[in-house]
Amino acid sequence: MHVIVVGGGIGGLAAALSLHAAGFEVDVYESVAELKPLGVGINVLPHAVRELTELGLAERLAANAIATEALVYTNRYGQEIWREPRGLHAGYKWPQFSIHRGVLQMLLLEAVLERLGSGRVHVAHAAERVETSERHAEVWFKQPNGESVRVRADVVVAADGIHSALRSQFYPDEGAPIWNKRVLWRAITESEPFWGGRTMIMSGYQDEKFVCYPISPEHAARGRSLINWIAELRFPESKAWRPEDWNRRGELADFLPRFESWQFPWLDVPKLIRGAAQVFEYPLVDRDPAASWTFGRVTLLGDAAHPMYPIGSNGASQAILDARTLAYELSANADVDRGLAAYEAIRRPATSKIVLANRQNGPEEVMQTVHERAPNGFERIEDVIAIDELQAVHKRYKLIAGFDCETLNSRPSLDPLTARRT
Repeated sequence: MHVIVVGGGIGGLAAALSLHAAGFEVDVYESVAELKPLGVGINVLPHAVRELTELGLAERLAANAIATEALVYTNRYGQEIWREPRGLHAGYKWPQFSIHRGVLQMLLLEAVLERLGSGRVHVAHAAERVETSERHAEVWFKQPNGESVRVRADVVVAADGIHSALRSQFYPDEGAPIWNKRVLWRAITESEPFWGGRTMIMSGYQDEKFVCYPISPEHAARGRSLINWIAELRFPESKAWRPEDWNRRGELADFLPRFESWQFPWLDVPKLIRGAAQVFEYPLVDRDPAASWTFGRVTLLGDAAHPMYPIGSNGASQAILDARTLAYELSANADVDRGLAAYEAIRRPATSKIVLANRQNGPEEVMQTVHERAPNGFERIEDVIAIDELQAVHKRYKLIAGFDCETLNSRPSLDPLTARRT
């Protein structure tokens, strides 16, 4: 079976590796002329690390990422609300990794080139449209010279992001992504470590939030931290904002004044912000859950299927789970259409729940609750919110997102070769 993957991002490359591991012939088509390590930091949660481990990438991941040991929520004054161990320290069989997004993408690309061959990755091919029949699908790609080429495959996987050209063909009236009046500014700053150099923090509440975590083992080896940070603000309902573009430079004047007083005993937030060489801005957007992902021999994956707010560190991880589930179900089902239907039946409801949960702040609702109950700070967190309430929020979200420790550690493998043997 021949599969075309449209999109060379994390989801698309993970799909290519997984489908190749299943024994399928795979080609990746990417719109840009050169794949480069762009972006800032992301987290890869244990359920996604498990899948990358089964793809034989554990050592490469560990060599290029920080194994996160703890997640800490604080209010806007730096007072601790909730602390929990993460990854191996929380009893998972797999770690949680914090890593530069571009480094992870290049790591996946390197594996694709090694295993599939360089001739299987086609750059400068922008998907225009797709046609699907009972047994095939054909994609039209535009090249830089303006010419279009048509390529046929048994299955086409649309992993071409939040502005997916192929999704828009099946949902022509969907319009632009939905903005919730919040904007993110993201950057990377070298700094001294905080809280052991392997801790992720989320501070503030839904209208003013600061998130940061270290992402570089090379810096850690020198006693420093390369810290990925995200500043987030809500703007008035009447205010418009520029369209989303991950490569747009941000201006400190748009957000730094709101964080000038965020100087904690353990972290100087305004200093960290000023220390960045460049800052990128992005309005917080998603899409309503789609009614269908699969249209004949075409199916959606990653942000093309379920763009979600970057809450709970789930975007890249869910794309990796899509990729592995797709390869597994196509291997487990001799009939291609049944395999595609099984993939959608598993992943679409699961990710739809996460999209909706993230609109309600996901696990970060504890920060909002504490802000509403104690906007000026507190002396004892137990006087503001019960530990049982904190635990319940996080347990519920992990179950929704599919990385509850007990469930993950005990569930069967998604190795597509296992699917064929059974």
